[in-house]
Amino acid sequence: MSGWFAPGRIEVLGKHTDYAGGNVLVCAVNRGVTATVEPGRRGIEARSTAQEDAITLEPGVAVRLPAGHWGQYLNVVVDRLGANFGPLRPARLAIDADLPLASGMSSSSALVVASAMALAQFNGFDESEAWVAAIRDEVALAGYLACVENGSAFGALSGRAGVGTFGGSEDHTAMLCSQADHLGLFSFNPAALVERVRLPDDLAFVVAVSGVSAEKTGAAKDAYNQASRGVAELLARWNAAAGRGDANLAAAVESDPEAAAVIESLVADEPRLLARLRQFVAESTWIVPASVEALRAGDRAALGELVAASQRWAADGLDNQIPQTEALVEDGRRLGAVAASSFGAGFGGSVWALVDRDGADSFAAEWLAGYVRAHPEPGSRAATLVTRPAGPAHALAD
Repeated sequence: MSGWFAPGRIEVLGKHTDYAGGNVLVCAVNRGVTATVEPGRRGIEARSTAQEDAITLEPGVAVRLPAGHWGQYLNVVVDRLGANFGPLRPARLAIDADLPLASGMSSSSALVVASAMALAQFNGFDESEAWVAAIRDEVALAGYLACVENGSAFGALSGRAGVGTFGGSEDHTAMLCSQADHLGLFSFNPAALVERVRLPDDLAFVVAVSGVSAEKTGAAKDAYNQASRGVAELLARWNAAAGRGDANLAAAVESDPEAAAVIESLVADEPRLLARLRQFVAESTWIVPASVEALRAGDRAALGELVAASQRWAADGLDNQIPQTEALVEDGRRLGAVAASSFGAGFGGSVWALVDRDGADSFAAEWLAGYVRAHPEPGSRAATLVTRPAGPAHALAD
């Protein structure tokens, strides 16, 4: 039997910046998804402890599943591994998770990472010439698994149909490249670790799951993709006007001190694109780097102000906030959090609050109780967890 564990992640800062080549500040959490594989009879027989139904998957064979079904992600994994590395041995794949599903902590990407790595190990793909040539380190592995999810090619490894969202590799990078007790600052132009900053020992994250589903393959998919399509449109306008071929929006903005102003002028009469540009520039070039410095200096006040600015830009530039997550942010600050922010794709999901470690459990209880009183319907599905930055995805011991 082979198996892998992939943690969930907190996107501390860097809202919708990764697929634009920008900066993100992330960490793994102490919960995640476990995938175990053992020999089977036919195809990939998959079962999840979160769902009663089992499914059988074959590379290249489409399955009809409801929107947001966990099997859609496994189908993409099986199809892509078969296309890139050859036939898969018949297997039974078991999925277990203690990470809240559709919560914004990227349970979907954790499922992709854990299942892909367990199947790759079971089939010996991770020792093949094609794998070793294309995937040289953990950052490259994260990039490949992101391409499995979004359907893009990765170097010589051809693409296939993904899950239907046009995301980047932030989630997969956080899961595979995190270090316990540290936040990682990653740039995605190209993907690389910039630096790590230790979270002060007296602080912890409390995550509140709003109870409003953030399934990227469900109803929020079109809204999620609008943010990424806006970035693509901004880049196309810039490249056409400047006669350039920049690969992403970060490269465009960094190409010249006046580039951001030029792009603004190109979309001055289009409020949606203008707001998207300003959100990206503020988040990636100012808020993320300045927050690392505030953490390093132990400047709680500065960090709180920067995170509040990030939250405002999410509402104005991404239009991906809902009343429930906005209320959780406001209540977290009122209860004394150093900082609080929604995170992930948006349109539901979770909010993190950075609080004194000694009082984290009581903070979590009070935060959740207030939310349930104010929002009883989603509150019936709400939950909290307390975590420090955790370590990366890993193979399970035999």
